[in-house]
Amino acid sequence: MEEIKILTYFVLAVFVGFEVVSKVSSTLHTPLMSGANAIHGIILVGSIIVAGHADTAWMLALALLAVLMATVNLVGGFVVTDRMLEMFSGKKKAQEGQAR
Repeated sequence: MEEIKILTYFVLAVFVGFEVVSKVSSTLHTPLMSGANAIHGIILVGSIIVAGHADTAWMLALALLAVLMATVNLVGGFVVTDRMLEMFSGKKKAQEGQAR
């Protein structure tokens, strides 16, 4: 019964996450990415804790999959944020070059 409860939480989290992300407009998505990286870090820590408490092999496999997905999400968020900040700094450097 415990496995069904965990699977139910996982499915509900997927649906809630999809609904929250799909409601954000594209103009706000990139600035919110850097703020969401902190949340992704918490999710990664939570998935590591769940993996440490896994009792069966399939629960461990699912938890390790969650760790992998959370890691990809966290690193991807930082890459996108860095790329966004690089684009803004590139405009300032280009404007300074034209002013000279």
